[in-house]
Amino acid sequence: MEQVNSFAFQGINGAYSEQAGKNVFPEAKSVPCSTFEEMFACVRDERANIALVPIENSQAGRVADTQRLIPDSDLHIIGEYFLEVKHNLLVVPGTKLNDLKRIHSHEQGIAQCRNKIINLNKEMIVAADTAGSAKKISDLNSKEDGAIASELAAKIYNLEILEKNFQDSQYNVTRFLIMSKNKSEIESNSNDLLTTLVFVVRSIPASLYKCLGGFASNGINITKLESYIHPQGFDVAQFYIDFEGHPNDNSVKLALEEMKFFCKEIKVLGVYKKSKFRKK
Repeated sequence: MEQVNSFAFQGINGAYSEQAGKNVFPEAKSVPCSTFEEMFACVRDERANIALVPIENSQAGRVADTQRLIPDSDLHIIGEYFLEVKHNLLVVPGTKLNDLKRIHSHEQGIAQCRNKIINLNKEMIVAADTAGSAKKISDLNSKEDGAIASELAAKIYNLEILEKNFQDSQYNVTRFLIMSKNKSEIESNSNDLLTTLVFVVRSIPASLYKCLGGFASNGINITKLESYIHPQGFDVAQFYIDFEGHPNDNSVKLALEEMKFFCKEIKVLGVYKKSKFRKK
């Protein structure tokens, strides 16, 4: 992977995306962006080397905004990272559980801790993001308000962690794509590779079945397949796919050649090493 001196992420300082970036690139400068569009532009304009892009969560499913924007971002996927999300209940220092009346967080943070909040009989306040909630309660400086956010946010906004691992489910993982202006230079004989591409099928019966048939007949394992509406309209289906292997592998070449007969468009988004997290 290329040398990374800076990474862009969506959110404000203390967001889980920043936590993921610091885990992967501890010495790199983090560049907060207000929107995903700004995050991609930041890398295109070379204000940051790479973007940390959340793509799916084990509890909440795919991140629809990024999946829609990635194909036209003019960036390439060069890696992946899995962040085990550990929610924390953050409070102003000195706050006791009985002092709390309201708990603030992003809607997913609230949803993933809902049972805990209900059992504590606290009011749920939905906010734009987790780190923003932490900043808000720090500014309020009220013992009646807490936030669900990262450990990093606690450090940045001088808050106390009242309870760690506050989420209802202990298995809460977000997959991030690492994206760059430059393609990764990976040899086809490397092990544990993934290729990601998007394709648009022709409007003919069984086109998707026929597109994917080449993967089955050539023994290629598909690890992710999702569909979403193409910008051209509701009758045009676009598919996002991850599969094992390199486009220059003989078996993959055969599958892609077969695919071309039934597709209007095929676009490779990246070839990269699988995360070791997948073997857990």
